[in-house]
Amino acid sequence: MFFEQLLFFVAGIAALGGAFGVVTLRNQFYSVLSLIAHLLGLAVLFLLLRAEFLAAAQVVVYAGAVMVLYLFVVAYI
Repeated sequence: MFFEQLLFFVAGIAALGGAFGVVTLRNQFYSVLSLIAHLLGLAVLFLLLRAEFLAAAQVVVYAGAVMVLYLFVVAYI
């Protein structure tokens, strides 16, 4: 019970901090890394809601494939 509450607050702070970093950071590379942190925080929140498939899809599709593509494009430019 206490562990779930602690994990919820840590994941919530990570998701909010990542979203705030996406908006405020001037460097595009760090902004994309912050978006990855945001998506991973959301995946943990999905796990706490017992939505394992959504959490796995969040990590594999968005944080895995799409963010790697974004990082490649930002590094290429």
